[in-house]
Amino acid sequence: MKVLFDLNILLDVMQEREAFYAASATALSKSIDEECEGLIPGHAITTIHYLLARYTNKHQADEGVDFLLENFVVVNAESATFRNARQLAMKDFEDAVVASIAAKAGCELIVTRNVADFKRSPVPALLPEEFLERLG
Repeated sequence: MKVLFDLNILLDVMQEREAFYAASATALSKSIDEECEGLIPGHAITTIHYLLARYTNKHQADEGVDFLLENFVVVNAESATFRNARQLAMKDFEDAVVASIAAKAGCELIVTRNVADFKRSPVPALLPEEFLERLG
């Protein structure tokens, strides 16, 4: 099963967000343990590096990016992906881009904490806890 992990799930783990860490880390571990094929949007890499470097240091940011590159498939957006995102009836453009990337990559699910923002996504979105229940 191909699953796209939204940026907020990655940040939950990399920034050790206490309220969300456990479920998000367990969800990501399913990809690392090869129980699913985990994909991440390419634009998440630069955002994560920026935030980790800003709030920790460059070394940790570099290590975080290396971890993602080693354990997940990075899916980039092209012009057609952005055009498709503009056509989706979604409130947030970045979420529409994520939905378009997931559709382009053939993902079955998007794992995010912002499920409500993906109601009109062509790919269904689940909370990390819901994703874990689905995997069993």
